[in-house]
Amino acid sequence: MKYEPTIAVLLPCYNEEAAIAQTIAGFRSALPSAKIYVYDNNSADRTVEVARAAGATVRTERIQGKGAVVRRMFGDIDADVYVMADGDATYDSSSAPALVQRMLDEQLDMVVGCRVGEAAAAYRRGHRFGNAMLTGMLAQLFGRSFTDILSGYRVFSRRFVKSFPVLSVGFEIETEISVHALELKMPVGELETPYFARPEGSVSKLSTYRDGWRILGTIATLYRIERPLWFYGAFGAALLALAIILAMPLAITYAQTGLVPRFPTAILATGLTILAALSVFAGLILDTVVRGRLEVRRLAYLAYRAPGEH
Repeated sequence: MKYEPTIAVLLPCYNEEAAIAQTIAGFRSALPSAKIYVYDNNSADRTVEVARAAGATVRTERIQGKGAVVRRMFGDIDADVYVMADGDATYDSSSAPALVQRMLDEQLDMVVGCRVGEAAAAYRRGHRFGNAMLTGMLAQLFGRSFTDILSGYRVFSRRFVKSFPVLSVGFEIETEISVHALELKMPVGELETPYFARPEGSVSKLSTYRDGWRILGTIATLYRIERPLWFYGAFGAALLALAIILAMPLAITYAQTGLVPRFPTAILATGLTILAALSVFAGLILDTVVRGRLEVRRLAYLAYRAPGEH
């Protein structure tokens, strides 16, 4: 008997009345066996009514922000394969079967739909530049990255979803998802998919600068949490270098005269050296804690079978 995985299509929505029906129809056509869920995030328009009329299962998340919606969706829904996209009809629903098949064939835990703009209005220049910058930064910090870390079009395995402790609130959720996959060294893949302009009447909720700063902050926070030895070690090295710069003239004078001039500077250099040592030791302690947390997350991940197995 042929294995047929259960597939859930997850569509977080906020004021998508103009596009949600088209999005639902596209995924229903592409994945006839999938169950489509629309999670409304306090929309002020008719998103809920339109989505329900289009045949989707509609639920509501009152905490504002895409990260809060993803946390609720991942906690509520049980399936073998999760297809997550936006409800604005910008992602190509016809690519979904290929994304799902890639996951099952190669037993991957996540497949990212890398966006290829089909229209000039689809992918703003500022967003393209910011995405490239953040992608490169993630590669520098974590050793590897994805071509499009900000893509909201992704397919997940059950073991990815159920081992992922969603902490983000807003659009930085895609960055957190990417870091989770990189940290647990999950098998992942990418597939280019068309990216379309929004339908008339649909407005983007993403702010290039505000959300860009939030994503940068998320990367810095995740680096502090996941790489504490390097993070605090860098502060310790900077403090020690400053202490050495301040102490060198004092050491030269002491070698020549046997006297220690400028006691305040000597005290400052000593204090900076102590702070540097404390920073390094804090990094060492937190690195041990992080290793323990990573082992727990890995065990939670391994509690579920690989995609495609039954």
